[in-house]
Amino acid sequence: MEEAKHFVGGDWALAAGGESIDVIDPSDGQPFARIARGNAADVDAAVAAARRAYDGAWGLLSTAERGRVLYRLSMLVAARGEELAQLEARDTGKPLREARADAAALARYFEFYAGACDKLHGATLPYHSGYTVMTVREPHGVTGHIVPWNYPMQIFGRSVGAALAAGNACVVKPAEDACLSLLHVAALAAEAGLPDGALNVVTGYGTEAGAALARHPGIDHVSFTGSPSVGTLVAQWAAEHHAPVTLELGGKSPQIVFADADLDAALPTLVAAIVQNAGQTCSAGSRVLIERAAYGPLVERLAAAFEALRVGPSTSDLDCGPLINAKQHARVAQCVADAERDGVRLAARGQIVADAPRGGFYQAPTLFTDVPAEHRIAQEEIFGPVLAALPFDDEAQALTLANGTRYGLVAGVWTRDGARQLRLARRLRAGQVFINNYGAGGGVELPFGGTGRSGHGREKGFEALYGFTTLKTIAIRHG
Repeated sequence: MEEAKHFVGGDWALAAGGESIDVIDPSDGQPFARIARGNAADVDAAVAAARRAYDGAWGLLSTAERGRVLYRLSMLVAARGEELAQLEARDTGKPLREARADAAALARYFEFYAGACDKLHGATLPYHSGYTVMTVREPHGVTGHIVPWNYPMQIFGRSVGAALAAGNACVVKPAEDACLSLLHVAALAAEAGLPDGALNVVTGYGTEAGAALARHPGIDHVSFTGSPSVGTLVAQWAAEHHAPVTLELGGKSPQIVFADADLDAALPTLVAAIVQNAGQTCSAGSRVLIERAAYGPLVERLAAAFEALRVGPSTSDLDCGPLINAKQHARVAQCVADAERDGVRLAARGQIVADAPRGGFYQAPTLFTDVPAEHRIAQEEIFGPVLAALPFDDEAQALTLANGTRYGLVAGVWTRDGARQLRLARRLRAGQVFINNYGAGGGVELPFGGTGRSGHGREKGFEALYGFTTLKTIAIRHG
C-alpha cells in the first residue's frame, strides 16, 4: 500500500511522530493508501522552510519570473490532468468527469495567476505641496492554507495560486480525507522551478496539524475553507498572533424561479446545482423557491428528473458518486430521516445502482417539497444531494425566504423581467448572484466569497490578490 509523505522544503519527509493515516476509497469503504499524520513539529518545519524561501530565492524573484514559474506549473498540471483526475476521483469518490473538470480548473487557476503576477499595482496619491505619496502592495510573507476534501484541486488553485502570485510562500494542510492529488501538485511545482520551501504540504488531522498551522506565530495570513464551527476556531487561533484570515464557510443557497422564467433552461441547472459532487459543494443550490403559479408543474418536472438520477462508484461516472466518508454519510441520512419523520413531503428519490460496492457511502438524491421555511432542511447546510422546494406568492416573499437563513454565499434568479433581475440582484444577501444561470461555468475570474455564516474575504479572480497582500503607504517630503 502506497504511503505518502509530507512535502517540506522541496523534499519528502516522514511524519515527526512516525504515524500515518489510512486513506479510504469512498466508493467501497476500503483503504488504498496511507498519508503521514502531521503534528506541530511538522508544521514548525514547514513554516521554517517557507520563511527561508520567502526571505531568499522565492522572495527575490522578479514578478515576471514568478509568473513564468506559475505558468510552467499550469502547463504541467494540464499535461498530467488525467493522472490527477484519477487520483482525485478515487480519493473523493466524485465521478471521473467532475474530477477531470477540477484538474482543468486547477491548470486554469495557475495560468490566470501567472499572468497577474506583474500587474498588481499601487497608486500615487494627491497630497500637500512638497510631498509625493504612493502605495505599494506587498505579500504578507508566509501564508497558511487549510484546504477541504470536497474540491481539493480547485480550492488549492484559487487559494495557493493567488498567494504565490502575490509573492507569499505557502504551507498547505489538506483534509485528511483527500490530499493525494495535492501532494502530486507539490511535486509538479518543484518540477516547474518553484524554489524549495515556497510550497509545503503537511498532511494530517485538522485537530492536530490544522490547528497547529492556524495558531502558528510564523504564519502571516490564514486561508480556510470549511464549516462555520471550525472557521470560528481558525479565526480565534489566528487572532492569537493577529494574523488576518480569509474564511469561506459554506451556504444554503437559494435559486428563485418566477413563473415567467424559461423552465426548460432552468430545470437541468436546478438539478445539477444540487447533485454535482453529491451535493458536497459550498455553493450548492440546495433551496429552490418557486412562484406558486409555476410551482406544481416545475415540482413535477423536478421529481421526474430526480427519479432518473443514478448513484454509483466514481469509475462508473454516473450522476453522483458516494459521499466522502461514513460520518458524512450518516449525517446526511439522518437529515433525510428527520425530514421524513417530521412529515415533510418526500417527492422523489434517485437510485443507487445495484452493482455499487456494499461498503461505499452512497446517498440517493432526494427532493422534498412544500418544505416549511423554518425546517432544518431549509435552514442548515446538509452537504448532500438533498433539495428543498418552497413556494412563494410574490417578489417580496421570495426575497424574505431567500434571505431567511444565516448564510449568504450564492443565489440564483430565474426570470425574464429585467427590472426584477436588477432589484433582486441588489437586495439578495449573497457574495455572488447569477441571473438565468447558476455558477457561470466555474468562473476562475469571478470573485467568490460570502457574508454572515458564509464567511468573509474573497477568493478567485484578481480580487483574491488583494487579500494575499498588505498595503503600504510611502510619503516622501522633498520640498
